[in-house]
Amino acid sequence: MHQLMWFRSDLRVQDNSALTAAMSAGPTLALFLLSPGQWRAHDDAPCKVDFWLRNLRELAATLATLNVPLLIRQADDWSAAPQVIGELCQKLRISAVHANQEYGVHEQRRDQAVAQRLQQQDIVLHDHLDQLLFNPGTVLTQSGGYFQVYSQFRKVCYQRLHSALPPQFGTPAAQAPLAIEGDAMPAEVSGFPAPSAAMRQLWPAGEMEARQRLHSFAEERIDYYQQHRDIPALPGTSQLSAYLAAGVLSPRQCLHAALQANRGEFESGSSGIVTWINELLWREFYKHILVGYPRLSKHRAFRPETEALAWRQAPAELLAWQQGRTGVPIIDAAMRQLLTTGWMHNRLRMIVAMFLTKNLLIDWREGERFFMRQLIDGDLAANNGGWQWSASTGTDAAPYFRIFNPVSQSQRFDPDGRFIRHWLPELASLSNKDIHNPGACANKGGDLFDRLDYPQPIIDLSSSRARALEAFKSLPKRGTQVLP
Repeated sequence: MHQLMWFRSDLRVQDNSALTAAMSAGPTLALFLLSPGQWRAHDDAPCKVDFWLRNLRELAATLATLNVPLLIRQADDWSAAPQVIGELCQKLRISAVHANQEYGVHEQRRDQAVAQRLQQQDIVLHDHLDQLLFNPGTVLTQSGGYFQVYSQFRKVCYQRLHSALPPQFGTPAAQAPLAIEGDAMPAEVSGFPAPSAAMRQLWPAGEMEARQRLHSFAEERIDYYQQHRDIPALPGTSQLSAYLAAGVLSPRQCLHAALQANRGEFESGSSGIVTWINELLWREFYKHILVGYPRLSKHRAFRPETEALAWRQAPAELLAWQQGRTGVPIIDAAMRQLLTTGWMHNRLRMIVAMFLTKNLLIDWREGERFFMRQLIDGDLAANNGGWQWSASTGTDAAPYFRIFNPVSQSQRFDPDGRFIRHWLPELASLSNKDIHNPGACANKGGDLFDRLDYPQPIIDLSSSRARALEAFKSLPKRGTQVLP
């Protein structure tokens, strides 16, 4: 009898909870389901699907060295997963299936349906903690609820980490060869066109690449993370999010690397390292929130009263934002970075999200959806959490009256315009002052602005800010009841 390791968003061999358990229990085969219909329903980006496929090929090669064949099956929609997995288990005489937990509503329903089907065949589906440091439902308030404020959540996480640090799992030992061949890995999936070669070069596949990037960051840049992380022209962030989202790297590996660089300290030592650990816990926080409040998986606001916001229907302005032609350079440069690389600097994600939801007063769900369709690191919990934070509709969100001024943000975090010049070369000739707000050049007269081949701002920042404040002030007061 064999074990089946069901890979999902955990495309690695080292420090993989489910794979370690499966191979410890007996001879193991591996499975990955191609689900393009489900991926389209979840707005997964073509570059993200391509990243999965490239990592699958690397994973298959690594598994082959452990004598674990990787099988590929088709389940266009997750509703087909129970039958596909059930029939495979029957054919291959599988005694147990192992999988790492996933946390969206659709993922949990899929796993429940698969477990029920397997139970009918006297097969157990074992789920394992892998994407997170703590199981959702184990980091709770004194009254037994999920934390809604990050700082309180972080405090309890630190207490738990001090008492018991989650251990890492090594690479399992190779098993005896099986009389089963692995499948050929697909090069592409219909409906998800391949990204440019340049984009692929930005994001090489494989856990060896992921671990090398983590090592380089921990050795060379993590100490400067706090000072550099908000400056988009600098390589000040880890840029590991794509590898974490696909599970090519685990949060345990990240935490241990950070602690090693900080000589085992959590809340003292290097301020850069402590700040980065806090960002790992933000990621943890949003996934716990996703489980505690399932409506977030259903395009609902965390704060129910904000569902009454009078969002504007402004398709031309939405399109200008999507295409990076709003006339506000830091917004347009950030959007061009997203469209070209499949990734956007985190400070810029906040700036462009506030611009869409506050200055343009367009529903945050439009931005959330567009980001997911572009991001190589697209993750429901993090993307939803970030958008609702910026839109002031989420948990522990920015107060509605805190509205970033994109020009001021640009002057502060890209003072010499290096980032803007890189992504908007048509503005390269402007001075360090004018490059943040070239629309002001048009107001000064002359033909300078006309020569730029750059649009005038689609919105007045001051009046649009006032409009957003008025829209939020008109909402009913926040109730004390929190919906599930």
